Order: sequence, then C-alpha cells, then structure tokens
Amino acid sequence: MVDTAARAKRDPKRDPKQDPKKASQQTPRRRTTAQKVAANEPPVSTDPIDAGVPATVNVPALSRQLLGSWPEVRLAAREVAARPEMQRIDGLSMQEHRERAFGQLKLLVDNGQVHRAFPKSLGGEEDHGGNIAGFEELVTADPSLQIKSGVQWGLFGAAVLHLGTERHHTAFLPAIMSLAVPGAFAMTEIGHGSDVASIATTATYIPETQEFEIHTPFRAAWKEYNGNAAVDGKAAVVFAQLITQGVNHGVHAVYVPLRGDDGELLPGVSSEDDGLKGGLNGIDNGRLAFENVRVPRVNLLNRYGDVAEDGTYTSPISSPGRRFFTMLGTLVQGRVSLDGAAVAASKVGLAIAITYGNQRRQFTAGSDTDEEVLLDYQRHQRRLLPRLATTYAAGFAHDSLLVKFDEVFSNKAATDDERQDLETLAAALKSLSTWHALDTLQEAREACGGAGFMAENRLVGLRSDLDVYVTFEGDNNVLLQLVAKRLLTDYSRGFAKADAGALARYVVKQAAGKAYHGSGLRGLAQTVADFGSTARSVDQLRETNAQRELLTDRVETMIADVAGRLRSASKLPKQQAADLFNSQQNELIEAARAHGELLQWEAFTDALEQVTDAGTRQVLVWLRDLFGLGLLEKHLAWYLIHGRLSPQRAQAVSAYIDRLVARLRPHAQDLVDAFGYTQEHLRAPVASGAEAERQNEAREYYREERASGTAPVDEKTLKPKKK
Repeated sequence: MVDTAARAKRDPKRDPKQDPKKASQQTPRRRTTAQKVAANEPPVSTDPIDAGVPATVNVPALSRQLLGSWPEVRLAAREVAARPEMQRIDGLSMQEHRERAFGQLKLLVDNGQVHRAFPKSLGGEEDHGGNIAGFEELVTADPSLQIKSGVQWGLFGAAVLHLGTERHHTAFLPAIMSLAVPGAFAMTEIGHGSDVASIATTATYIPETQEFEIHTPFRAAWKEYNGNAAVDGKAAVVFAQLITQGVNHGVHAVYVPLRGDDGELLPGVSSEDDGLKGGLNGIDNGRLAFENVRVPRVNLLNRYGDVAEDGTYTSPISSPGRRFFTMLGTLVQGRVSLDGAAVAASKVGLAIAITYGNQRRQFTAGSDTDEEVLLDYQRHQRRLLPRLATTYAAGFAHDSLLVKFDEVFSNKAATDDERQDLETLAAALKSLSTWHALDTLQEAREACGGAGFMAENRLVGLRSDLDVYVTFEGDNNVLLQLVAKRLLTDYSRGFAKADAGALARYVVKQAAGKAYHGSGLRGLAQTVADFGSTARSVDQLRETNAQRELLTDRVETMIADVAGRLRSASKLPKQQAADLFNSQQNELIEAARAHGELLQWEAFTDALEQVTDAGTRQVLVWLRDLFGLGLLEKHLAWYLIHGRLSPQRAQAVSAYIDRLVARLRPHAQDLVDAFGYTQEHLRAPVASGAEAERQNEAREYYREERASGTAPVDEKTLKPKKK
C-alpha cells in the first residue's frame, strides 16, 4: 500500500494549467470521428499497445491525483480515520455502538475536523469543499461516525448556517460546533419522505405572545428516521408548514429545543427510538412529535422568509415554489457527501477484493503443481475490473462535483443557474455512486468467497451500513426523476424546435463545459455499424470522440423521444396530463441515468489530460475505455434497437472488453494501491498479506515433498491409458 503521509500537499489554488476545460480552450478543436470517417481518415488510436508506450503505473503520482482538489484535508482526515479509537468494533451492542459513536464526535471536535465550513468569525474556515472532503473520508473508520457527524454539523448545523441569519449564527452555532448542543434534522415524516412539500407538521404564529406553535396533527406527521433524536439530541431544526394570519406560506425551518440539560424531553415533545436497524447502528435514529410546543418568533430560520411581530410575512423570493426549492437547495451538501462516501467505500471494497484475488490460488488449470491466482481467471477479471473502472469514473466525477459545490457555497459562482446545475449534478451522481457502491461491495464479497462473508473482512458490514445511502437524502429514483425533469425543461426551453444535434451539444456542454461538433450522430453510428472489419470497428469505438458521441446520442435521443410524447401534456386536463407523464416515468429515469453516466465518462476523460506520466496515462486510457465500452455493452439492447450498432459490431464491443480486462490485469494491484488506503483503513485480514503467506507456505510444503521423493503417487497416474 502507498504511504499517504508522503503525498504532496495541496496547493490552495487550482492550477489553471491543470484545468481540462481551460486546456481545451487553448488547443484547436479536433475533428470528430464522423468527419474522419467521411474523409476516409483512420482514427488516432489511444491504445497504449499501438502507441508503443510501456504500460506502467506511477502509484505515488496517481495516488496524489486521486486525492482530488483537497489533498491535505483528505490526508488529515485519513490520519484520523486510521486511529483505532475512531474505528468500528464489530460485535458491540446497539447501546455500546451508540455511546462509542457519540464519544467519537467529541474527539472530532478536539481534533478541529468539524469547523471548516463555519464562519471565520466563529472560529471556522469557510472552506465548504474541504469540509465535505474531510467528512466523507470518515466512512473508512465507521459509516456510523461519518453519518452521525454529518447529522450534527452537515445537516443540523448547516441548516442553521444556511437557512438562518446572523442572529441565529451567533446564538446557536457555537454550541453546535462544540457539541454542547447535539441536534437533529427533523424533515422527513412517516407519511411524507421524498415529498417534503407535503409534510403536515405546522408552525403557526401567535402574535399575542410573538411565538410559533409547533404541532404534529396526526400520527403520519411524526418526524421519522432522525439521527440524534432517540437519545442525544438537545435541539432540532424542524421543518413545518408556516402559517401566519391564516395563510400557509409553505415549508420553513424552525429551531426547536428538545431536551433539557438533564436529558429529559421538554414539555410537549415526544420521542420514540427506531431501535435496531439493518446498518448504521451507532446512530440513535428516532421519531419526534410536538404537541403545541411554543418557541420564540426569532427561532424561525429566516433567510428566505420572515414573520414580523404583527404576523406579517415577507420573503426576498416572491414565488412560493421557487422559495421552497431555493431553501432545499442550500441543503444539497448531504447528497454531495454521500456521493463521495459511496465512492470511498467502493474503493475500500475493491482494494480488499483485488488484493485477495491477487494472492488467493485455486485449481491447477495450467500446471500440474501450481494453482492459479484467482485474478488470472477471466471471469474474476470481468467481475472486478469493470467495477474498478466505474469507481475511477465516479471518483473523478465526485471531485468535479465538489469543486462545483465549493464555488456555489463560497459565492464564487452562486447564480440561480449555477445552483440548479449543482443540484442536478448532485442528484445524478449521488444516485449512481450509491447504487454502484452496493453492487461493488456485494460483488467484492462474493469474489472473496467465504472469507468475504466474515465480519472481520468488513465487506458485509460496509454493505449493510451503506444500504440506506440509496434512500438517504432522497430516494435515488426520485432524484433521477428530478434530473430528468431538468433535462426536459431545458429541452423545452431551448431545443424543442431545434435540430437533433442541438440537445446533444447542450448535454455535452453541461457534462464537460466544452462544445463539439454534434451533428450527424446517427450517421456516425451507422457508419460504425457498417464498418468493414471487427478490428477497424473496435478501433473506431475506442477513439474518444466516438465514445462521447455514442453516449451523448443515447441521452439526446431518449430525452427528445420522451419530450415528443409529452408535448401534448400542457393541453390536457390535470389527471390526464399526470397519467401521460406517469406513462413515461421509467424512460425519464433511464434517460437521467444515461446522463449521469455521461457525466462520469466526461470527468474520467478530463482527468486523463492531467496525467503527466506516459505509462500511467496509457493504463488509465485502457481503464477509461473499459468504462466507456462497458456502458455500450450494458446498453447494447438500446443501441441495437435504435440501429446505432449492428449485431456484429456489438459482439466486437464485448470481445474488446475481454481484451481490455486482460491488459489491465497486471496493473490491477497498482490501481487499487493508488487509492492510498493503508492496512489501518482496510483492516481486512484477507488483504493484509496473510493469504499470500498461507499460499506460499503450502506451495513450499508440496515443493519440498516432491523434491524429497516421499510424495505419494497420484492414483490417476497408475491407471493404464485407453488406446
């Protein structure tokens, strides 16, 4: 494993020379594959074998790049995560795990890890991107610690920071930052999880006493799944329908005390313990209800809506819908951090499984004496290496998301469009990375056989803890529907009457901030389908622009097709319009997934431009091609149905993927070592080198036995051969 302490430190400002967007602006635009094919020009190969460059991985340099835009912060967080007192201990009771996780929060306060995002006037650093980068690394210590700290400072504290104003910052944040007031984030209700706008809890203003009355009208309105609610929380940011002067102004947030210093619930506050869960049992999730609980008027977090002493409501945003989504948009960091934590967990799982697969031997397929290493089997390569490629893509995409998040929250780029772009990007990438983490951890578990099922090797525990990530901070399917609606909205605004290439150019611009010649997508695909030989068609498909255009074409076509089917919705009665939209829901979500995959592919492609070591770049090109062609293989049915690839060329895609995994196999260990996680982070005996020692011991035993001449004769050698 790589010694992370020896890594280079982060430059506080990103080097514009390393910015792939700016770099692309400084170089002439390359001719697309479609243009080259039309001119009978062969594509420029990015294949290392063709380029004649030895394929090697500079592990320290690649590891530095994978640390992303906040390397110092990540390294510091990894040092904390490597400390035994911060790590999960399997076998603890739920109560013991909860107590341990709460104690670990205090250690984070002492370490100063929790103050980065808060105002400098209160001892913080106002480093929003660095704050998330540090938090998400805690998943390697214990996902319960990562999520519980996220509840305290990333949800409860962030709600006060971003929805409140200076008076709230002064009054509430110091105690939140120091953990003197542990808190809950009370948004989700039993009756409404993803549909926040329809929550039933009310905050009714009483002008006579200048107080809000917080009330839970029925059982389905109880706040549910709230971290810190069952035991530790002394206060909560409660989301409720704000009612004043008989008018409901929609969902707002109010700071509400829950417990006194003695730990007892305050009058009118009820709490129930969610008890044992499928994972994350270091967090005291619980339910909350309020029976006419009064809080001062000034406890309304009033950045986007305020109530005067006489009950008059004012807001800087006149539209209730826009106000609601603006308010929720300030809380996007939860999705951003889950995206990063899911990528980190995938890296840990693959580091364990590939290390084990590189040492474990089974069956004497090619030798009479030596058993084969698991990772030398093609099926094992097919199981793990495509997931490794996706993890690299997701990691590069996450760093782009984190940079975007930091720009918006530091007000470097905080326009409404920038915020909407951030929300769309976070929704798409969080969905893909959390699903990928579950899939990767399960495959890693199976690839390690019975050893993978042992709790000490961490894979089953990580998967159990991350299971809820796919519904945390928004159910993935709901989030992708939001992404699809954004794509549809932009299509209807700018491209409803444009040619087929217009949206394709837009999608790529959204994904990579660059333009390219997007016309003739269908012509390109057909040209590829009709290409002469398998070798030439593969050469075509592994060329960067060919992959980009095929992936973009799928997004463009899917959105355009759905938009065409929904064109009449605005003229239909409400129920019929809803039924029509529902009939296209699955296609919309699939289009959003395709868009997210394109975002990841573009991030990987941009990252290649930052690799200076030639051998490393060649290996990463293979890995990027494995990701890109893997997407084509995954969606081959679509490409075949829509005439983008012929059956013969579809077979060529799968054949070339087989070649890619074989070429990447010698570099698999280097690629996971470059993640930079040491044994203190992995903590899996099967990845510690113990398996290699066992295998070597067994091989040496049999070698000595054969050399001594005392080895028993195999019965099969005694049987006469049939003529």
